[in-house]
This record gives sequence, C-alpha cells and structure tokens, in this order.
Amino acid sequence: MMSSQVSWWVFWVISAVCILNVEFNIVEGGAYEETKVHIVYLGEKEHNDPELVTASHLRMLESLLGSKKDASESIVHSYRHGFSGFAAHLTDSQAKKISEHPDVVQVTPNSFYELQTTRTFDYLGLSRSTPKGLLYKAKMGKDIIIGVLDSGVWPESQSFNDKGLGPIPKRWKGMCVDGEDFDSKKHCNKKLIGARYYMDSLFRRNKTDSRIPDTEYMSAREGLPHGTHVASTAGGSFVSNVSDNGFGVGTIRGGAPSARIAVYKVCWQRVDGTCASADIIKAMDDAIADGVDLITISIGRPNPVLTEVDMYNQISYGAFHAVASGIPVLSAGGNFGPGAYTVQNIAPWIITVAATTLDRWYPTPLTLGNNVTLMARTSYKGNKIQGDLMYVYSADEMTSAAKGKVVLSFTTGSEESQSDYVTKLLEVEAKAVIIAGKRDDVIKVSEGLPVIMVDYEHGSTIWKYISITRSPTIKISSAIALNGPLVATKVADFSGRGPNSISPYVLKPDVAAPGVAIVAASTPEDMSTNEGVAAQSGTSMATPVVAGLVALLRAVHPDWSPAALKSALVTTASTTDPYGEPIFSEGMTRKLADPFDFGGGLVNPNKAADPGLVYDIGAEDYRLFLCASDYDERQITKISKTNKPYRCPNPRPSMLDLNLPSITIPFLKEDVTLTRTVTNVGPVDSVYKLVVKPPLGVKISVTPKTLLFNSNVKKLSFKVIVSTTHKSNSIYYFGSLTWTDGYHKVTIPLSVRTQMLMYFDQ
Repeated sequence: MMSSQVSWWVFWVISAVCILNVEFNIVEGGAYEETKVHIVYLGEKEHNDPELVTASHLRMLESLLGSKKDASESIVHSYRHGFSGFAAHLTDSQAKKISEHPDVVQVTPNSFYELQTTRTFDYLGLSRSTPKGLLYKAKMGKDIIIGVLDSGVWPESQSFNDKGLGPIPKRWKGMCVDGEDFDSKKHCNKKLIGARYYMDSLFRRNKTDSRIPDTEYMSAREGLPHGTHVASTAGGSFVSNVSDNGFGVGTIRGGAPSARIAVYKVCWQRVDGTCASADIIKAMDDAIADGVDLITISIGRPNPVLTEVDMYNQISYGAFHAVASGIPVLSAGGNFGPGAYTVQNIAPWIITVAATTLDRWYPTPLTLGNNVTLMARTSYKGNKIQGDLMYVYSADEMTSAAKGKVVLSFTTGSEESQSDYVTKLLEVEAKAVIIAGKRDDVIKVSEGLPVIMVDYEHGSTIWKYISITRSPTIKISSAIALNGPLVATKVADFSGRGPNSISPYVLKPDVAAPGVAIVAASTPEDMSTNEGVAAQSGTSMATPVVAGLVALLRAVHPDWSPAALKSALVTTASTTDPYGEPIFSEGMTRKLADPFDFGGGLVNPNKAADPGLVYDIGAEDYRLFLCASDYDERQITKISKTNKPYRCPNPRPSMLDLNLPSITIPFLKEDVTLTRTVTNVGPVDSVYKLVVKPPLGVKISVTPKTLLFNSNVKKLSFKVIVSTTHKSNSIYYFGSLTWTDGYHKVTIPLSVRTQMLMYFDQ
C-alpha cells in the first residue's frame, strides 16, 4: 500500500515540475532551489472583511520571505471568502517552514485535475408538457444561480439567450471579467450573469507557454469543447430545431432552463486540458462569496487520494466550506470505470454522480449475405455500402486484396490500432472496415470514413459467417434511431465504480444520471452541425444533469440543506429505468447494477421533490465524522466555524453513525449497531412502516419498526443491528432498507461485506 502511495506522489510531483513555470531562489549556502506554487490552507477565516483576510496572508508571507515586496510577488491567490488560505510561489524548504506555523492546517503542492468528459430530461420525467411536475413547480429554476467550474463558455450559443428572464437577482455579487475576445458588456446577459477565469497558478497571463494552442483564449471564453456543454446541460435555455446527432430534429434545454449561470474557467486547453488545484479552490472561494445556489464541478483526478481532506484532494475541502455555507456541491464520479475503487470525488459532503445511457441509440444495420442483420454500435451517417466481405488478422494484412471490399478485423481497442486501420483503409482503397473490440458506451459517429465498431460477440458472428461462406457479402446501411424500452438503460462502462477507496463506510457514487451521447451546446470546433450543438459522453455530462435537478429542488425547497437535497435524490432514486426494466452495469461482463455502480440508483426528479423523509446532516456531523476518521483536533478546529478549540468526544464516534442515506459495512465480523435519524418533510401526521431486503447471508434488525410523526415530532431515530451468517470472508452483498407510509417509499441501499479474517484481501 505504501509503495503505491509513494509512486503516485512521485508521479504528481514530477508532473508538477514538468508543467509549472519554474523559478529559482537562492538558499543558504548559495545553492539555487526551485519555486513552485503551493497551497497554504488555514481553515475558517478569522475576519469577515476579505481585505483583512488577505492582509493576514501577506503578513504571514512577509515573515517567511523577509519583505513586503517578496510577499506580494510570491502570492498567487488569496482565499478569503468561504475559508482562509492562499497560493504562493515557494521553495520546498519554505513550504516546509510555513507548514510549521501554528495557524496553518496544511501546505500542499499545486496539483492537477482532469475534465471528466434533447431527450435527457424527458427521459427522467421532466417533460415540458407535464404541468404538474417538478419543472413547473420550480418555475423551471427561476432565479436559481448555478456556479459552473469548468473550461469556460462559448457565450454566443443560443443556450445562453436570456429571452423571458427578469432582472438579475439582487443577491448576486459576482461579475463578468473582460479578457481576450470576451467583452463583459456584450457577452454577459440575464442568463450568463457571471464569467471569471483563473490561470495564475498554471501559467502567466500570456501565450508564451508553448503548450497553449492558438485556439485557447486568455479569458472566460472556452477553447475546449467541455464547459459550454456542461453549463448548457445544467441550465441552458430552450433552443428549438436542432439536430440530435444528425438523427431527427428537436428542442434542447438544460435541467433548469430559467436558472442563471455563473461560469468559473479553471481548466485550459493544454495537454488535453489542465485544471490546477490552486485555481479551482480560488474559484470555489469566489463562488461562495458571489452568491451561487449550487456548484457543479465536472473535474476529477485518478485515484489514489489519501483522505477526504488532504494534500491530494483539494476540491473536497473547498466543497466542505461551500456545504457548510449551505451550498450543495456536485462532482463527477470519474471516467476510469468499470473496475472497482475507481470512483472519484468521494467526500461524504459531495454529491457524486455516475453516468448511465439513455433509452436511445443510433445503431448501424449490418446485413450479411445470409440475411442476418446485426446492429453495430457505431452510428454510420454515410450512403449505403454493399460489397464482398473478408477477414484480416491485423491492419498490416490489409493488402491490395482488400481493395473494394469490406474488411473485418479484431483489435484490443487501443486508439493507435484503430488509427492504423483507418490509414490502411485509405491506402488499399477498401470500402469499409469493421473493427471488433471491447464493448464500451461511447457513441462513435462515422461520417466520412466508414469505420464501424462492433463488440467481440458480433465480430465472432461475422467471422463465422465468413469462414463457412464461399463468397461472403455484406450491406452497411445508414444508422437508424432506436428510442424507448427496446433500448436497455445501463451504467456506462467508463463510469467510476465503488467501493469508496478512502472511507469504505461512505457509499460512492451517490446517484446516477444520463451521461452518454448528451446533446448540448458546444464550441464551433466541436459542433457536429452548424446548429451549435454536439453529443458528448462522460460523468462530466451526467453531473450537470443532476445539477439542473438540484436547481429545481432548491427553487421548491429553499430551506433544505445540501444533505437534505442529496438525501431526497438518493432515497427516491430508482433501480429500474423509467419503463420498469432493470438497469444493467456495462463492463467486460454485463450484470445487474448495484449500489457500487449507481449509488441509490437513477435519479427520479419528481419523486425527489416530495421524498417524505430526509436523512439530514449538518457541519457538526461532518466534524464528528472527521473525529471518527482519526483527524487531528487542531485540523478540525481550523476548518470549523468555532472560536474555541474543537474537542472530539471520548471515545471517538463510529464512522457508521454519519447520518448518510445509505449503510455500508466493509468489515462485518461481530454484530454491528448503528443509528440513523430521519426528518419528516411530508404530511405532518405520518406513520411509516419498515420494509427490509437484507443482503445475502446478512441479518438486519431495526427498532422501532414503526415511525410516528406529528406536529411536535418531526425527527425520529432508529437503531440498526447488522449480523452475518457467513463463516468466511465474503464479497459485498447488497440490499435495501425502506420506510413507507403507503405513498412515499424512502429507500436507502445496504452494502455489507463479511470479514472473518481482517485485512485479508481475498
């Protein structure tokens, strides 16, 4: 375990040295020591006046560096709104010295994150034609402000038109910042009310960095086709008559089409996009002060991270302060699935989102000469192709014999091998190439070159036909659109999976939403047509879908805490699709999805608006969780809004008692007892009865079995005793615990693993 952590630490330090603009300081003895950006985290701010907070940061740097001039030149960002801290150019020895200051919680090197890249909301039940649904109850998210931390925005997109919107809410304190090809007076409006950009910890405010292409902008304008897509998915306006990936015409909109959008550009078009942690934290700090109602971040980094709030997971402690200020934070679960322990953004106060497919696909019919038609996963948009069919072992075997023919081959699925086939297709003048490889859930569109992807199963069917047929032939037709229950909903293969790699007692992801072939606004370079839209896939796309839903929920329930909003999403989520069919988990093998794939399940917006009961959590509960996680009391004091030293209870509480809308027990041997508390947000005089579906080989005992609420009793607790009948170490088994009043069904997932022999990874 230690060697793995060390290797990752070395990797990120090397990456930082390679990417950052490195400067040098003379240290004792006349040697030169490089400086790089470090983040100095001080916890809760001691002053309400931001200027006083920044002044205290400069004084701390002055005492370290020796002069006001050096302090002013060193500082990159001052975090002074939601919490206290700063980013500064420091040598490693200076960073070590300042870390010993009694007011400092931790000092971390600047690290780097990655972007996690029309029918969506109708599919989830938020149809414009349903006047009694959440969309209308929430007035389409009227005046809710969505903060989007991403790669910027293309402001000319029709998704950001402000037709029909009233004045900007008076509580908004943010701004639009001018920059390259971005005029705040021209490009911001009553829809796009905020646009900032952050780059100081990544590179200087010019294009001298050789890694920055000419298509990037030193402003909030986007160079990458990502942030515009995310922002419009969350809160884009109605845009009619756009093409859905070239198949049909319809209307696109965001989840909360009447919401306002504030963009914070923290990711840049540089080596496939780089998002510096120091800039991300500064943007979160500004978003808190600006008055956003929620923050959506489709950004992550590969595991491992070491703790919920540590040097490798800066997003989580920025999110902690946002949540403590009443602002929910949503983050992408990452695109490193389908393996176990691949989910990202795993802090319990974050709403972590997995990605599913929709009830829609655009397969390409492949009709063999024996009249068997297979549906390829690639969406081919060209003219019909007919011809002889042949098999080759590899791209190198595509000789002149393939001229005028359709070629089948098998591949491991690497991008290099696929490009090899494309090169050979052009070289030998083959009609088309069919590549059989690992199944995935990203819709690939073939427009110019007929390169068709199929999975190994379909590839084997075609190969068998070739092997037994003297003159095999094939017809490739243009893709067709399939919608509705015939298309199974699946958790996408790329979507990050649980269990939680750091706190296995915390279920991650929390919920799932559509994230495959999501059609939304984009930059001109990525527009599939001249209509200003593109289809993209990733947990990056699923996260703003849920952000739009949270915006609607905030409009209907402005008094709900971030934890209550999360609980409403989780406890009403569905383990079946909108047609009542089971949801599968895609991967090397296909199986029924479980909580490690999709958390509580696929979000159900209309039910989330009326969940009946919620599992609420406050900042003090999270502090107790940090106590249970063996955090130092001084660290907990610094991140808490308290003027006196924080003291953890003795004995420290159990991590199992954090009031999450889930129960996850990774090490069950002896009986385990835990407590949950529910708050009634439904009818005053409600009676809820218990329904338990225990995991295989696990006994669940709950007391009481009935919850009685009235005008005086709005909160009730219940005790859960969990025991195992397994005699040896087991895998995780799953179940559920539901409270129902006959109308509401408040369900939390159960995930239990028996460990008779502890710490043995069997």
